[in-house]
Amino acid sequence: MIRLPRGQGRHKLFIGMAPGVGKTFRMLQEAQELRREGVDVVVGVLETHGRRDTARQAEGLELVPRRRLVHQGVCLEEMDVAEILARRPQLVLVDELAHTNVPGSERPKRWQDVAVLLAAGLDVYSTVNIQHLESLNDQVAQLTGVVVRERLPDRVLQQAEEVVLVDVTPETLQERLRDGKVYAAAKVDQALAHFFRRSHLVALRELALREVADRVEEDGPPVRGLRERVMVCLSTYPGSNRLLRRAARLAGFMDAPLLVLTVLDPARFLSKEQAVRLEESIKLCEDFGAEFLRIDSDDALGTIAHIAGERGITQIVLGQTLRSRPQAFLRRTLSEKLQHRLKGQAVDLHLISIDAGQASPGLPEAPGQDVDHQN
Repeated sequence: MIRLPRGQGRHKLFIGMAPGVGKTFRMLQEAQELRREGVDVVVGVLETHGRRDTARQAEGLELVPRRRLVHQGVCLEEMDVAEILARRPQLVLVDELAHTNVPGSERPKRWQDVAVLLAAGLDVYSTVNIQHLESLNDQVAQLTGVVVRERLPDRVLQQAEEVVLVDVTPETLQERLRDGKVYAAAKVDQALAHFFRRSHLVALRELALREVADRVEEDGPPVRGLRERVMVCLSTYPGSNRLLRRAARLAGFMDAPLLVLTVLDPARFLSKEQAVRLEESIKLCEDFGAEFLRIDSDDALGTIAHIAGERGITQIVLGQTLRSRPQAFLRRTLSEKLQHRLKGQAVDLHLISIDAGQASPGLPEAPGQDVDHQN
């Protein structure tokens, strides 16, 4: 894993189901062993959150001073990437990879700082919790009721040379919480009643185990001769980002490139809200490493079929909302219409239900227009 910094650095990621499982402790433990073997190790950023065991485990490791920034009259600190690059160690330890940097920093996210270190040939050990993965954002919110604001593009996990799952049982984590090893005593009862409820921890643990297991399968030999290509069709209505995340999960599982297609009727103008959602989708595409394609056309189904054939798409993901019986019948008919347009192409269709609370009435199956009335 560790070598002299030359070319692209290697990234080892310690992942867990929640705060307190021991990711940072495990990272420090391995770093101390390497330091004793003569490897040049520095701490780029460490968040102990007052945990004495974690602080003790870091003793003896060189800590690169953080860069100070003033934001709204408050002096804050961030990892000093320039200082680390000047120091040029063999290994850099970076805690809490999904962290959002203070406004005014060179880069908005800590994972982007790590990308700079890796590009400079430095090896990096980092930590992250499973709930921060972008494609799992909707699932985590549904399972725990918590909307995670600090998110990490899935490609960061996918591109890491090594991923280590730091795992404990939900009961063990709750016990650590009660013993004051995770949060201050004043926060324990609230944490146990909300995010750290056993049912939540069980679900998060399953997500973490599944994510690492999927990665192991992806690293194995391919079982298909066919190169899968996934395309998701997005509208500008609420619920589009959830659909995009589901498609990204599918593409990641298949180790397939993802194309995001939005077809907009040239006779219609986007509202301010729709334009904002479109920009959000484009940004999310960048995070997933997906290609975004916008086409102006009054024939959404025809455009989808044409692009699918032109790009060799094998999987198409479409959104679907719950409707009345007649509307549901129309919805199935539209899927059949698209299948007819795709006749002769080996394409699988995936209909993803969109929460009616998120989607507006009239969310089209095909993007950009209400194709319920298309001939």
